[in-house]
Amino acid sequence: MKRILIAGALALATAAPAFAADLPPAAPPPPRAPVAYVPAPVFSWTGFYVGLNAGGAFGDSSWTTPAGSVGSFSTLGALFGGQLGGNYQIGQFVIGAEGDFDWQNLRGASAAGVCAPAIIGGCAVASNWIATIRGRAGFAADRTLFYVTGGGAFANVKPSTAALPYGGGTEAGWTAGGGIEYAFTDNWTAKVEYLYVSLQSATCSAGACSVGNAALPGGFPGVAPATVSFNENIVRAGVNYKF
Repeated sequence: MKRILIAGALALATAAPAFAADLPPAAPPPPRAPVAYVPAPVFSWTGFYVGLNAGGAFGDSSWTTPAGSVGSFSTLGALFGGQLGGNYQIGQFVIGAEGDFDWQNLRGASAAGVCAPAIIGGCAVASNWIATIRGRAGFAADRTLFYVTGGGAFANVKPSTAALPYGGGTEAGWTAGGGIEYAFTDNWTAKVEYLYVSLQSATCSAGACSVGNAALPGGFPGVAPATVSFNENIVRAGVNYKF
């Protein structure tokens, strides 16, 4: 019996490789489905925004009377405020509009005897606020926007002699400049910009410029009515929240 079992086992062992060789080859595994490529979303500048800004300003003021120019001097100060606007992106081009209002402490005065020799202390000018309404046009390199801007400007321009209260009022002019804005999230952006502002039609009225030192013996007239130009260079940084 043992011999029969051993002989059967040997026969099976000998026949197994031949039987396996006669079987059809195993089917290859199905190919893996390709992984779909999903491009990263492209940032869009389209939308409305609101923000804050702060910076500094410097410029000059020139005074002219009917008798001719009476002097020019520099101005300097700081400013801060807010802005709101909107953009619309077409391809890589961005167009939009922005309005802003800033409180500023811009001051300047001539040396005594330079702006108006007849006035004790010379001439002075100040501005406490400025606002602009501007169009914007730029080129977007994804999250970086390079833009130019221009439009109308409004400010209170207050000329005076150094010996008298400030006069003047709200003046209108123009502004132009440019800047760079970067979107560091989908909603928050930061910018740095430069604006040149030209206001040319302020007037130093009789109440602020006409007295001079006329009360002194042999008195002298003042400089009213003086036409006062006011030019301002603004350099500021800001942040915006885009809706």
